[in-house]
Amino acid sequence: MKPPKPAFTTTVLVVLCTCLSLAASYDLASDRQALLSFRASVGGRSTFWNVTETNPCSWTGVTCVSDRVTELRAPGWGLHGPLPLGLGNLTKLQALSLRKNALYGPIPPDFVNLVNMQNLYLTGNRFSGPIPDFIFGLQSLERLDVSQNKFSGEISTGFNNLTKLVSLHLEENQLNGSIPELDMPALGQFNVSYNRLNGSVPSKLSSWPVGAFAGNLQLCGKPMPACNGTEIGSGSESGSKKKLSGGAIAGIVIGCVIGFFIIVAILYFLCGRKKNGERGANYVAPRSVPAVEVPKRSLDSESSNADYSSGQKRSVSSKNLVFFGNAVKVFDLEDLLRASAEVLGKGTFGTAYKAALETGVAMAVKRLKEVTVSDNEFKEKIDQIGNMDHVNLVPLRAYYYSRDEKLLVYDYMPMGSLSALLHGNRGSGRTPLNWETRCGIAVGAARAITYLHSHGPTISHGNIKSSNILLTSSYEARVSDFCLAHFASPTATPNRISGYRAPEVTDTSKVTQKADVYSFGVLLLELLTGKPPTQSLMTEEGVDLPRWVHSVVREEWTVEVFDLELLRYQSVEDEMVQILQIALECTVQYPDKRPSMAEVTSQIEELYSASLKHGQDENQVDDGISQQYFLTDTHIK
Repeated sequence: MKPPKPAFTTTVLVVLCTCLSLAASYDLASDRQALLSFRASVGGRSTFWNVTETNPCSWTGVTCVSDRVTELRAPGWGLHGPLPLGLGNLTKLQALSLRKNALYGPIPPDFVNLVNMQNLYLTGNRFSGPIPDFIFGLQSLERLDVSQNKFSGEISTGFNNLTKLVSLHLEENQLNGSIPELDMPALGQFNVSYNRLNGSVPSKLSSWPVGAFAGNLQLCGKPMPACNGTEIGSGSESGSKKKLSGGAIAGIVIGCVIGFFIIVAILYFLCGRKKNGERGANYVAPRSVPAVEVPKRSLDSESSNADYSSGQKRSVSSKNLVFFGNAVKVFDLEDLLRASAEVLGKGTFGTAYKAALETGVAMAVKRLKEVTVSDNEFKEKIDQIGNMDHVNLVPLRAYYYSRDEKLLVYDYMPMGSLSALLHGNRGSGRTPLNWETRCGIAVGAARAITYLHSHGPTISHGNIKSSNILLTSSYEARVSDFCLAHFASPTATPNRISGYRAPEVTDTSKVTQKADVYSFGVLLLELLTGKPPTQSLMTEEGVDLPRWVHSVVREEWTVEVFDLELLRYQSVEDEMVQILQIALECTVQYPDKRPSMAEVTSQIEELYSASLKHGQDENQVDDGISQQYFLTDTHIK
């Protein structure tokens, strides 16, 4: 047989390449048509797509690999209506994010074709009906979030078919019935809270925390309340109820009575010891009991100061409070000890209390722990802190020092901390924290830290985090806990766990100004994203906040970063993106590449002024479901 002629071979190759090219074009054209159908049906920000472009891979939110659409991300785009048929034609789709829109109706049946789907996020819409069985055929699925919808019906055992599933969120729907035995060993996130589920929690799910099941009033068994008074897995026969005999009941009653009298006797004895012995400076009430008045005691001599807990005498370097400045001293140590107290929180360097004085004045008192410096060094550093005066710092008014007790007295800030304001109530009754307020808080905190740094290259805050940013009644920032890191033991770990600590810091008593810049950058990210750095699984990707933001921005999905409460403020789009850029510069790994706090403050002040000029506030926002959201083509390089 003769070999084919060269011209014939060339012709065959050309035809084959043309066919392959046409096939690829057809696939991409089919994807484009599916996206256009999606755009025509649900509108929103998808209307910003330039439909004159034949290649949909250039459209915002669309990602392609090998000329096929593999990702469609449209969170908070103001999409409205039922999902149309057609998205099932995106057969190479691996990630679909339609979070926080106004989509409703059932999931289209052609989703059965999305066999490559790995991440499906539908949370925060109004989808309804049962969770369709064809979802359980998507064997590549790793993350499924259909929370905050109106899905009804029972939870299917079909979830067991999704062997690769690592995250399952079904909370805040209308699911009913009992929870089936779900055996998904790869599962790392699970939540079915606030549905209408009943019955007992299956044994294989009993190790999940109570928050995963909360809000289902008829659900019982570990970790929920016991079923019929019997804990699940207690060893009793299934469904059996053992009745106690009359003698056993009488024994229990008698035992309880005797136990009660024993407890009363012990308490009486302990109270008698406290009244007869001298007391130290542990003047505050524990968190679990109501605040109590501390009895008056004499401070006339050094020997009269005794430790409350042990009754051992101790020497005291100062017999009274030491005040700073020329302020009128409206209270003394005895007034402070008589005050009723309540715990405000346990922080890195000690516990903070609210002390309500008899005069009606409230002060914040911090009891320091693990202070390792000498007496003279302590007084020297405290004097330095007490003399720092800036409008955005919580002023240190006085201190008390002894060998066993160190108390710092500050102004009390009734509005609490930024952390509580951002994360304390994210439910339906929450008042959103608007952009102007967040930006103003960032400016105030930056100014305070810059002021601290101006006192010399060795002066740093040392523990910047949202719980140390306190607020006035007008939501102005007041920075607390400044410069206390120098008193701490080198083994303390204030920020590594909490997510604010710079990667180079190994000794908490030697935090540098560049480390402060890193922590402030994390604080900015917290303001922008609404996410706490302390959350172990920050996002679907499960990494810490700075790394997650860097990765999202690197992939040019900037809109995914911002708190959904901020997506309504279109007129400050540029300012938000620029502050995000500042935060990223502050949180780079190498200290020398971070800006100074003075540079950061100057930049944020400029952006804050620009935001104020726009005059944006909640009353100017259209909260309608057809709201067109911002960041159409804005990416940070």
